[in-house]
Amino acid sequence: MFEPEKIDQMLRAEINVSHLDIIDLTGTRDHYSVIIVSEDFNGTMPLSQHRRVNAALAAPLASGEIHALQLKTLTPDEWEKAK
Repeated sequence: MFEPEKIDQMLRAEINVSHLDIIDLTGTRDHYSVIIVSEDFNGTMPLSQHRRVNAALAAPLASGEIHALQLKTLTPDEWEKAK
């Protein structure tokens, strides 16, 4: 089990986050959906954005503390359009 607050801390330590939603999908604290908005994603492809998030969470992903991670990465402009 991995607390959402820890995910928040780890992502904010590595990525300039302007908006972050972390949703526990199953109530077991190991399956999460993450929506992350960052200026750091400007000019990068979604695959690169996802790799950056996965790198920030590498330890709990490798240990199995986070078993499943659903990602939606957006630039601030994309986020404004999606609202």
